[in-house]
Amino acid sequence: MGRLGRLYSWLTPAQKVAVAAGFAAGASVDEMAEAFGVSRTTVCRVRDQAALARRRVGHSRWRLSFAEREEIFDGVLQGLSDSEIARGLGRHRSTIGREIARCGGRARYRPLRAERLAQQLARRPKQAKLAACPELLAAVEAGLLARWSPEQIAARLKRDHPHRETMRISHETIYRSLYVQSRGELRRQLTAELRTARSTRRSRTRTELRGRIADMVPIAERPPDVDERRVPGHWEGDLVMGAGGKSAIATLVERHTRYVLLACLADRTTATVTGALEQRIKTLPAHLVKSLTWDQGRELAAHKRFTEQTGVNVYFCDPHSPWQRGSNENTNGLLRQYLPRTADLAEFEQSQLDQIAAELNGRPRKTLDWDTPAERMQALLR
Repeated sequence: MGRLGRLYSWLTPAQKVAVAAGFAAGASVDEMAEAFGVSRTTVCRVRDQAALARRRVGHSRWRLSFAEREEIFDGVLQGLSDSEIARGLGRHRSTIGREIARCGGRARYRPLRAERLAQQLARRPKQAKLAACPELLAAVEAGLLARWSPEQIAARLKRDHPHRETMRISHETIYRSLYVQSRGELRRQLTAELRTARSTRRSRTRTELRGRIADMVPIAERPPDVDERRVPGHWEGDLVMGAGGKSAIATLVERHTRYVLLACLADRTTATVTGALEQRIKTLPAHLVKSLTWDQGRELAAHKRFTEQTGVNVYFCDPHSPWQRGSNENTNGLLRQYLPRTADLAEFEQSQLDQIAAELNGRPRKTLDWDTPAERMQALLR
């Protein structure tokens, strides 16, 4: 039967029943140990198992009982697989696998130890992780104040503290701490730092009122290496509109690093928009500004002159195809946290827009393996 079986098979099931009956009749530990020729530890274990079995009568059917844990152990001794044990108990195989793994694996699994562990894990109320670690709580609050998402905070903590389990937390735990009043580790006011979720879906259908731009170069002619994001220097751009469509700012996102540039606009004329874009890209080396992908807005009707003056090729998306410049669309959504649709964007100065861009570029991004766009761009500038 192997070492595992020899360690535990001191008493047969019938003998265990007899030992339990002896204790119920008032026998002492020493008497039962001498009567069955086993150690005090063995008969104490049988006594504790019997007490647990009595205490768990009527337990929830959704939880494993002590009797089931004994059957699991018998299956382990017989070398049965998790699936075979599960079929015998009428449970799912993953339930058996998790139960055995939680208790140290097959070599260390014991019914009594497993039962005690289950009771310990089931104790309520539990102290929440944020409440138990002030340092972790401070780090999470700092991330929220910097307008990082809970997922960004959780991933960055794991990366910055790889050997400290106390500084790990899931994004779901952060959300629960914010929104579940009974937990309350995080200040409810911090929800204002999160992106606002819409209560209803909004239609994205727009009536096409714009004329066709002369000599457009379609996105289908854009080089393949741009699509694969392997080479830096290819940008996506668009306008973010203010209240009533009366004000706007220009947004640029580098496809490889997700680095963001924002440009203040006095109006939406072609001259103003192209001039603002030229001013922003002049801050970067030429090898980091190779192409620009835009939608079919008339604000870039002078794209040929823009290309002649900057050397940047302009490609236009297909009508009603925002996914063709997905990085820019995603960034524009993030910007609404700073630039709501009801705001007059003409009131923002370039210095304010630069600060907003710096915050976005300082956020760790999942698509960058939790690097920040600023870190990726800085690596290219060295």
